[in-house]
Amino acid sequence: MPINAYRTIWISDLHLGSTQCQADVLLDFLKYNESEKLYLVGDIIDFWALSKKMYWPRDHNTIIQKVLRKARHGTQIIYVPGNHDENVRDYDSYVFGDITVKNSDIHTTLLGKRLLVVHGDEYDTIAKYHRWLAKLGSESYDLLLEFNRYLRIIRRWLGVQSHFSLSAYLKFKVKNAVQFISDYEQSIVNTLKDDGLDGVVCGHIHHAEIKEIEGFLYINTGDFVESCTAIVEHTNGTLELIRWLRSEQSLPYETMDAQFSNL
Repeated sequence: MPINAYRTIWISDLHLGSTQCQADVLLDFLKYNESEKLYLVGDIIDFWALSKKMYWPRDHNTIIQKVLRKARHGTQIIYVPGNHDENVRDYDSYVFGDITVKNSDIHTTLLGKRLLVVHGDEYDTIAKYHRWLAKLGSESYDLLLEFNRYLRIIRRWLGVQSHFSLSAYLKFKVKNAVQFISDYEQSIVNTLKDDGLDGVVCGHIHHAEIKEIEGFLYINTGDFVESCTAIVEHTNGTLELIRWLRSEQSLPYETMDAQFSNL
């Protein structure tokens, strides 16, 4: 399989240290995708999960090694911490093993557009003001993901489409969950659209998206526990949301068409 070369890659919500991390898919993604700049957009290491149970298999260590190797070989890597790895925020502007920690960053695309890069929990009122409720919700979500992991194995054994996320399916069947996603997106746009920015790249809610809201570009990287998605900036400056399937080439998920490439 050929190596895909991009100007920039954004990934988030890897949740290393959690049983929910799809490490095999992530390793495959890191193997076949290179970029001049790589953003790690929060919840890279799940310290919430590690505080309850020590879980660090060999492939999680291999992921760290691969990222460090990319940094040594010239990839500019910026780590923007999230709420599950919030302790890393104490090291804003520090450099560890050629990886720079920044609580937020502004990325300028080849087309000259300014995109704020943040994890996004700052715009989630539950995560910001009701930490106990956020942790309770996280634990419930983990249980659902664990069930989904076994469901995926059964579907694969039956020869049914293996890429299926029960939690993602339920998000769009439960009215409150759909409203939460919409409110989250609108909160970010309302807060940032008058700050001289052209858009935002975030993660946090595990819902991959790339769209324009009120003339403002909203981009969500998704995650590597459910959707296994990433945002890429091609060498011509266009942006694309891709879903990665293990041992297969990247599949276009949603591409920024011409009207967006000139933003």
